[in-house]
Amino acid sequence: MAGGQRGHLGQSNRLGWFEGFQVLATVCPEGVISGFCFAPGTAKDQPLAEDFLKLRHTKNEELSALAPRRGGLPAAGYYVMDKGFEGKEWQARCQEALGTEFLCAPKRQRNQARHPWSKGLRRGLASIRQIVETVFDKAQNCFALCRERAHTVQGFGARLAARAALHNFCILLNRRLGRPNLAFADLIDW
Repeated sequence: MAGGQRGHLGQSNRLGWFEGFQVLATVCPEGVISGFCFAPGTAKDQPLAEDFLKLRHTKNEELSALAPRRGGLPAAGYYVMDKGFEGKEWQARCQEALGTEFLCAPKRQRNQARHPWSKGLRRGLASIRQIVETVFDKAQNCFALCRERAHTVQGFGARLAARAALHNFCILLNRRLGRPNLAFADLIDW
């Protein structure tokens, strides 16, 4: 997800080259954003994810029970990752250091994958990943994060946090109204 500060040129499969920040988020199966972080567009995915996971899995005694935890709480199950986080060595290092478990399809390369996934497994993972893609689409388009031009890093962080809170509030409101979690179209009428 792009936005914000100039001079931090990143690359995305979906956007191509972009200037600004990239956002990493954890999303529950229901679509709730349970944690997020951001970094300059030049940051590498795996080291950023590793720092984010360390933040989520490190106990900080200085935080009271009521204080918000930066990055969110650790996942109760697997982290479902996209192909940018594929890598047995990296996943094994994170699992050993943090106790995290990942679900990430191996990259498909012409008959080079040692343990290729079946079409059914790939399709199942894609349906789970679709929830994450929907959440990011709503953040970028419904809540206009892709058009955000904050003047400071702190300003972008505050605006990102506000949009994550608004997203989660819309899910709560939909649940109270007996509607699907991610049905935001008629809730938000700009």
